[in-house]
Amino acid sequence: MKSGAFERNTEWLRGDGDACDVVMSSRVRLARNLAGFPFTSQASEIDQHQVLEACKSRILSMPIEDESQVMWVDLHDSKRDDRLLLVERQLMSRQHAKGKRSDGSGGTDSPRGLAVLLPDERMSVMVNEEDHLRMQVVRSGFALESCLHEINTLDDAIEEGIDYAYDARFGYLTACPTNVGTGLRLSVMMHLPGLALSGELEKVRNAACDMGLAVRGFYGEGSESAGDFYQVSNQTTLGKSDEMLLREMETEIIPRVIGYERHARSKMLKEQDTVLRDRVHRAVGTLRHARLMKVDEAMELLSLARLGVLTGVVEGIDLGVIHTLMLQVQPAHLQKTLGLELTQQQRRSARAEIIRGRLGNG
Repeated sequence: MKSGAFERNTEWLRGDGDACDVVMSSRVRLARNLAGFPFTSQASEIDQHQVLEACKSRILSMPIEDESQVMWVDLHDSKRDDRLLLVERQLMSRQHAKGKRSDGSGGTDSPRGLAVLLPDERMSVMVNEEDHLRMQVVRSGFALESCLHEINTLDDAIEEGIDYAYDARFGYLTACPTNVGTGLRLSVMMHLPGLALSGELEKVRNAACDMGLAVRGFYGEGSESAGDFYQVSNQTTLGKSDEMLLREMETEIIPRVIGYERHARSKMLKEQDTVLRDRVHRAVGTLRHARLMKVDEAMELLSLARLGVLTGVVEGIDLGVIHTLMLQVQPAHLQKTLGLELTQQQRRSARAEIIRGRLGNG
């Protein structure tokens, strides 16, 4: 990977856009498969190579915007730390980095690739993940409609040179039955510290599940929450149009969760002001003075610092710095920043040093 690929903030951490106090980013994914080939888990290595080359050729031949460029990564030939860095930047799944699929098939040598639109990384396409193509568009803030528009444009451009697997009755055919139909997955990354601190988060998660939504951790399926950041997405697509899915998420479900979180923050400021200030200032103090820091602890403390900035509890900290640190403290980003193979203890020390350097002593 190019040396500068990890030094800038990615689109989803830009920290602006509608409802950006609660919604960090919006993402739309499409799952597609090539006609005439088995799904990735059932495909031979020869089939996988043919799918990879067909998709790579089509993607790299498409016209792109001025000043943009496509970075292509052959993941089966890439280094482990480079793959992990791409996961940390939320450009692909952990499963794709490992080459492992949900049924246990595959491995690190499985033919697979990733295309990323630079410089803002708002578009990426995984090739030979669970489906032959998994494309995504990400935008900062609450912006599902614009994401959907962009991904439909990308999808149409790819389809001009590739024949998709499609059934007149069921729609687009996908490896996972829950994606059959539109193949569309809408999701938002939400920062919900108010609900977490007030003990209301579990109720909201249960309500979301009752409405047919999946609530996942920071890195999506199979991951845990980090710093009270959650991905909320639709679970099924069969029988629903793109417009119906968008309307449910954009006008009904997500605005309701945004309202719950804002109410929880406001209530804490009114009724538990001292407790909130204590939690936030302890977090900021630890970030500014700790000498060793685990990544999970760093994310929890940065989450509280972000809450403090947004509620006016702390001043003098730039939200952009917090967002940048959320990437810089991740293991692969630490390795790339320092250019060294680090032991666990060295990573914890380096992580704390980087945080102190960015936040200062107040």
